[in-house]
Amino acid sequence: MMRTATLALIALVTAMTIPAAAADRPIDWSATPLPSIDGGPLPPEMLAGHVVLVVNTASFCGYTEQYSGLEALWQEYRDEGLVLLGVPSNDFGQQEPGTAEEIKSFCEVTFGIDFPMLEKQAVVGDGAHEIYRWARDTAGDVPRWNFSKLLIGADGKRLGFWASGTRPDDPALVAAIEQALSAQ
Repeated sequence: MMRTATLALIALVTAMTIPAAAADRPIDWSATPLPSIDGGPLPPEMLAGHVVLVVNTASFCGYTEQYSGLEALWQEYRDEGLVLLGVPSNDFGQQEPGTAEEIKSFCEVTFGIDFPMLEKQAVVGDGAHEIYRWARDTAGDVPRWNFSKLLIGADGKRLGFWASGTRPDDPALVAAIEQALSAQ
């Protein structure tokens, strides 16, 4: 009960401190650095005009098994316009210590991942990647651990944010994705 009240208070304070204009500001994919785990940048047109689910990931986390569910989401909805973007991060518990090559190999060999991934990024603090600074500044969304999920609509606006414990097959997450895809 106390946790629910605390979370409600945090949500209320966050809503009161974020200007309405900031909350409506879409992400500009063409101005967002997108360094691919494969080297070079991801093309912004891969994300612009698509529904994008951004997930901060880690190879040695209690939630790492979510990679399987994320790959399943990608396979099920990619042809409908969903882009799943993995963002490896070592911000929480030093659970992503590897190089880009090690992370990529782990994801491909262990989970068969073929969705696009950025190279390792910070996702919290002043040094956070632009996607996460945008989410923080527009809606107060800040990952508290690995495998937080940020849903961005085809118009570049934030649609939702889910904590690490939300599994990729969670009915509310899947419904939000399906609704966003139907609105494209």
